[in-house]
Parts: sequence; C-alpha cells; structure tokens
Amino acid sequence: MWARQCKAFTIYKQLPSRDHTNMDNVEVDSAPLQSNTDLVNTNPSWTHSFPHVLVATISSFLFGYHLGVVNEPLESISLDLGFNGNTLAEGLVVSTCLGGALIGSILSGWVADGLGRCRAFQISAVPMIIGALLSATTKNLACMLLGRMLVGTGMGLGPTVVSLYITEVSPPSMRGTYGGFVQIATCLGLMGALFVSIPVKEISGWWRICFGVSIIPAAVLALAMMFCAESPHWLHKRGRSVEAEAEFERLLGASHVKTAMQELAKSDRGDDTDAVRFSELLHGRHFRGMCLNTHTYILYCLFSFLFFLFQYLCLLLGFYSCCHFLAFVFFRLCYSHVPFAVVFIGSTLFALQQLSGINAVFYFSSSVFKSAGVSSGIANLFVGVANLLGSVIAMVLMDELGRRVLLLWSFFGMAVSMGLQVAAAGSYFSDSGALYLAVGGMLMFVFTFALGAGPVPGLLLPEIFPGRIRAKAMAVCMSVHWVINFFVGLLFLRLLEQLGPRLLYTIFGTFCLVAVVFVKRNVMETKGKSLQEIEIALLPQE
Repeated sequence: MWARQCKAFTIYKQLPSRDHTNMDNVEVDSAPLQSNTDLVNTNPSWTHSFPHVLVATISSFLFGYHLGVVNEPLESISLDLGFNGNTLAEGLVVSTCLGGALIGSILSGWVADGLGRCRAFQISAVPMIIGALLSATTKNLACMLLGRMLVGTGMGLGPTVVSLYITEVSPPSMRGTYGGFVQIATCLGLMGALFVSIPVKEISGWWRICFGVSIIPAAVLALAMMFCAESPHWLHKRGRSVEAEAEFERLLGASHVKTAMQELAKSDRGDDTDAVRFSELLHGRHFRGMCLNTHTYILYCLFSFLFFLFQYLCLLLGFYSCCHFLAFVFFRLCYSHVPFAVVFIGSTLFALQQLSGINAVFYFSSSVFKSAGVSSGIANLFVGVANLLGSVIAMVLMDELGRRVLLLWSFFGMAVSMGLQVAAAGSYFSDSGALYLAVGGMLMFVFTFALGAGPVPGLLLPEIFPGRIRAKAMAVCMSVHWVINFFVGLLFLRLLEQLGPRLLYTIFGTFCLVAVVFVKRNVMETKGKSLQEIEIALLPQE
C-alpha cells in the first residue's frame, strides 16, 4: 500500500498538462476516452460557462466590498453611534466581521455538499442582505456588531463555494482564467467600497448608504443563481446523472457531454453518493500514511512548531479551548488519505498566504503613504490599482504558465519586496530615499501578491482535493485562513511596537521564502488537466 501511494504521488507530480498527456502512464483504462478523441478535437467554448462564472463572482465582489466598506466611514460611524474614542469598540466593528467569516467558512462545506453549490450561494447572500440592512439602519453599537457578524457569516460561506463552483463548472482550458476572475472581483469590491465612501466626510449619515448599497449585488446574486447551472460534479455525486448531463450540455456544449460524463464515471469509486462526515477527514477509510521525503518532513516539523506557537499565543489570550481543537484537527489532517495529505498542503498554503504579511501591509499602507505626503484616499487608490493590475495579469497567465510557476514567482517577489521594506526602515538611505523605497516596496508587494499568492490557492486546492471530500476540505482550509487572518490583524500593531518594522518585515519576508521552498517541493501543476485526470492520478483505483 505504501509503495503504491508513493508511486501514485510521483506520477501525479510528473503528469503533464492535458494537451500533452499520455494517459498510458496512469494505470487506468483509458479506452472510453480514446474512442472520443476524434469526435472532440477542440476545447469547449468559453461562451457556454462564462455567464454562470460571472454570476458566481458577484460573491467575490461582495467579499471585497465588505472587507473595505468600514475603513473610511469608521470615524463617522463612531461619532453617530456614540463610541468615538473607544478603540476597543472600533476594533470590534472591524473584526467582528472576521469572526462571522470563520463561522461561515466552517459551515460552508456542509452547506455546499448538502444543498448544492447554487443554493449555497443563495444562502450566503441572505445573511449579507440582513446584516447590511441592520448595519445601515442601526441606532446603537450592539445592532452594528450583530449586522457585521451576519455579513461576515455570508462572507465566510462565499469564498469556499465560489472556488468549488468555478473549479467544477469550468472547462479545463479555462479554469485558471476563470479562477483569476475571483481575485479581480475582490479587487473591484475593495475599490467599489473606496469609491462609495468618498462623500462620507462631507455628507452626514452617508456611511449608512455605504452599507445599504451592498444589498443590491447580494440580491442580484440570490436571484441570478436561480438561472445558473448546478455543478454537474455535485449532481453526479448525489446520483442525479441525468441532470448532470443536462448541466454539462449547458456548460460545455452538446458535443462534449459524453466525454465529460465518461470522465466522471472513471473517477467514481462507488461511494460518492454517501455523505462525508467530518470524522472521515481525520480517521477511518481515508486515514492513511503520507509519502514524505526529507525536505517535506523538515517543513512539516517547522509548521508543526509554528502551529504549537500559535496555540501558545491563544492560551495567553484566553482562546485555548478553541485553538486546542483546531490544532488537533490540523495534525490529524496531516495524515489524510491522499499521498502527502493535500489537506495539509491546502492549510499550509493559506497559512503562508496570511503569514506573508499581506493584510499587515494593507493595514499599514495609509501610514506609509501619509509619511510620504500622500493622502489616505490616493494611497488606497494606488494599492487598489496595483492589486487589480496584478490580478488581471494573473488571469491571463494562469492557463499559460500554470499555477505552480505563478506561486513560486509571486512568493519570491513578495520576499524581495519585504527586503526593500527592511532596507527602507534602516539607516542606509536618506529620508526621501527611504520613503520612495518604502512606497515602491509596498506597491511591489501588493502587485506580486496579486500575481499568484492571492488568486492561486483558492483555485488550486479544489483542483487537487478528491471530489468526495472537496467541499469539506475547502471549509477546513478556509477556516485556517480566517483564524490566522484574525490573529495577524490582532497582533500586528503590538508586534510592530515591540519588534520594530525591520525585524517584523524580516519575519514576513522569511515566511515568503519558506513558501517558495514549500511550493517548489510539494505543489504540483494542474494546468490543463480535467478534475478526473487529477483525481485518478492522485488516488489510483485499487
């Protein structure tokens, strides 16, 4: 068994893209697919699936909008609701949304698997509509916090479901490009929040409009999903093969339905209709050993140490019981049924994404630009443009260069950018030179993040997770994302005071370099492969 899993993992890492794949290297019967190669010589047209993907990315737009909507209006909110000067209350208005997002991400796998991807989108829109309405009409802090919590719950549901949906409805040749839409929509949401909040200082009560306007795209998402295709993979897993064929025809065109259904059947292990319990991610039939090399084992030990350190911080802050459970889940997931545990890869990628310091850079950007004599509005615009430009380039290159290459160069570029920030914080340059270096390093960091570290994990992980555990595994990985995101935001300013910018940015840069090594050793390329080819190669039938 151990040798067979190691062999499968090696085959998977070396499996080329779909355009050059020789499926004789994979020990499966490829005759059904070979018989159709003369019938289908071209990739499915993007025009069939594009409208469905476009509707799904409204969820990402709302995600970005609600992340940024409270930044500019926060002072006006505190004045109107009577907690001006109370930094704890202001922090709660910002961070309560992250707590709700953690709850939503934990539930997202069960909602997406139990009710379907389209219904999950509609369910995620409901708390965002109710929460935005509460926030826009509230007269006190309590209702504002309740509204932010509800909005956060919808935000937590959204990223998992949109990653699953785009992965499962996209043609293999367009999956990377469509995955880039998620980051672009998030950027547009952030910039939309900035644009809507421009009059907040001049018009009394405008912050209520800022919250209320988000009800419109949330309602559009809920209504438009009634006309979008359901994921054929989810329908097939539920035993509704006839409906899956009909949805494949809507998404790929009639000429590609037979081939798509044959690929689904090949990856069917006879148990996809069974419900997946959370415990199955931790033990039982799916609980088997990993295939580890020396470098991978060293990295595993490193992240084990980091997670224990995270648990210790939670103990100091009074969150021990919650973190103890998360640590238990994390370590059990490291021994999942997939060679080298794809759930461990996913959790680590999201952890490194947050530990790179991206949110800290966003939080600190206004101060850096302000010291350079640039207003916060212009600073946020520059950061937004850099983020959007990188996302557009990533969308173009995702299916050309591949996911792994973009991840490697993205994290490497982020490490270099942090090096510029460290140099700017030193005494090697004049004041003006240090400011230019700090601003340039910050924009470069945001740009290189948007090239790969931002959009790729949300696309890559649903590709490498087997269909049976895809939704719940994504829920676990997104939960890790939100937990670390919360603590980075909570501890950043305190660490900046205690350690200083040079040491703190050095730590962030080190995490970026660790990410380069981790991606190079353990992340495999999925460009151009169908989900069934990936699953068959990673989990060969026994």
